[in-house]
Amino acid sequence: MNGPNGIEAASSRFLMLAVVALVGLNLRPFITGIGPLAAAVRAETGLGAQGIALLTLVPMLLMGIFAFAGPSLQARIGASRAVIAALAILALASVLRLFVSTGLEMVGTAALLGLGAAVVQAVFPGIVKRQFPRHVSLVMGLYSSMLMGGGALGAQLAPLVATASGDWHFGLAWMALPALVAVALAAACLPRDVGRPQGGSAATSLLKRPRTWLLMGSFGLVNGGYSTSVAWLAPYYQDQGWTSASSGGLLAVMAVGQALSALLLPALAGKSPDRRPWLWLTLAMQAAGFAGLILQPEIAPFALALLLGVGLGGSFSLTMIVALEHLLDPAEAGALSAMMQGGGFLIAAIPPWIVAVLHDMTGGFHAGWLLHLACIAVVTVLTLRLAPDSYGRAMRLPAVNALAQPRATV
Repeated sequence: MNGPNGIEAASSRFLMLAVVALVGLNLRPFITGIGPLAAAVRAETGLGAQGIALLTLVPMLLMGIFAFAGPSLQARIGASRAVIAALAILALASVLRLFVSTGLEMVGTAALLGLGAAVVQAVFPGIVKRQFPRHVSLVMGLYSSMLMGGGALGAQLAPLVATASGDWHFGLAWMALPALVAVALAAACLPRDVGRPQGGSAATSLLKRPRTWLLMGSFGLVNGGYSTSVAWLAPYYQDQGWTSASSGGLLAVMAVGQALSALLLPALAGKSPDRRPWLWLTLAMQAAGFAGLILQPEIAPFALALLLGVGLGGSFSLTMIVALEHLLDPAEAGALSAMMQGGGFLIAAIPPWIVAVLHDMTGGFHAGWLLHLACIAVVTVLTLRLAPDSYGRAMRLPAVNALAQPRATV
């Protein structure tokens, strides 16, 4: 680009990419930071295994419930204002964790964090599609990779900060800092909300389509593997004698694998309009990781964590892209993404609690890992339906003519 206008446009685009990265970074540390500190949290708050599982289950449930409200919220107050307010909630809830001392208070902060993350996840993909219409795959890859990278940051820094400060509260409360930076950058750089997006009315119609429910199921079952892993992978190895810091390292390695695959696989898959072979590859990696945890968990545990991370991160990113590619209009595509995440996170919230129940019944985690192998098999079959030439037919809604469009070109 040449001239002042070209430089200004390039600078604006760079700042928007920085917003994408920083917003994604804030959406997972509060979940992945719990596992490495679970023993300390349990000791002070009195939470048992199922109580600790609530610290993952409650945010995931709220991510699901409030994702359905995302399109309506976007239509009422605007996407940019919704994202800024939600990031402020994330910062506030992290600060409040300095002062909790009971299990109920911990669950309450988890609910606030889930609310903030839910609103961001519901409306932000629509912003990405509007701001980067020709590069949705690459920018969503960046967003997803930073989301997973935030998980790595939470898993690694939470036990380190807790050890350095001598207080697990600080191991969770530091997460307010990147959230505050994100609030400032988003307020400065996100486009002003203009007009009234139609995502709210489209959402009702989208729920009438079988494809919406298929995407919900696939997204939910895969992310159930993620929520279980961040809740129970560290305690699983702590039961075998690992320290909180070393087990946190496992979660960090898993999250790094997620971040790398979420960034790289969309770029590789972008050469073909059919994402299914790449989705099946990520599902195979997840299956290998869970099978390794059952059969030989003590052999190369970091490699198993990395394998799980690559599979989970790649699947998350690719499924988000597939949802956005179903529709051309950014508000409507964002509404579909919100619906998928709404139902998906409601499903994903349940497995960590089921695994806790199975652990209490059997005395181990093998039954939980087997549960996720079965989920992977189901998603493998569901993915057969996601052929790119089916997008237009699947989303054709007589009641909303604007949705009857061919697949978006990225």
